[in-house]
Amino acid sequence: MTSPDIQTIESFIEQQSRPVDKFGHQPRLEVLTAVIGADLAYDREVVRAAAWLHDLGVFIGHRPEDPELLAAWDHVAYACSMAPGILRQAGFPEEKIPAVLAVIREHQPKDEPSTIEAAILRDADILEQLGAIGILRTVSKVGRDTRFPRFTEAVAVLRRNLAELPGKIRLESTRRLAEPRIAILRAFLQAVDDESGINLH
Repeated sequence: MTSPDIQTIESFIEQQSRPVDKFGHQPRLEVLTAVIGADLAYDREVVRAAAWLHDLGVFIGHRPEDPELLAAWDHVAYACSMAPGILRQAGFPEEKIPAVLAVIREHQPKDEPSTIEAAILRDADILEQLGAIGILRTVSKVGRDTRFPRFTEAVAVLRRNLAELPGKIRLESTRRLAEPRIAILRAFLQAVDDESGINLH
């Protein structure tokens, strides 16, 4: 059962998620973190709150629209600056807010998680960049994100994800979940090569 404070945060994020397809990432992360952490001792409230709030800074209306400003934008710092107010308004326990911010700060693959909560969310976020969901999330950005003007750039990111992300997973439970996603991404990239040759564009 979802606690009232988390429900308030969920509703806020659903309202703020633009483009609208970005909203699916948060409920999927909530499920993934629960599966990854099923046999682990950790603060579930902290992880769930961080999962819902960690990407606030990537939504239209929260991030800069100017391409130069956007290129230098730190969406994590923005999320950390906004999260305390959102959490307090939702009635989230004050004493847990610093832990939520710590998880948000350490959720990216490049980060070194310092707590089990951060490791769980970071691993779940890595899973979201692999498999069919990873493909959908990346390819959907083609033509609407300055980093992805063509399929070529999207496929390059997917190749990098396949090469680098599995080795960054920290928890054994995540490694088991990653195996079929890795296989799907590998098969997709092979199919892209087979079908496009040198004419991907």
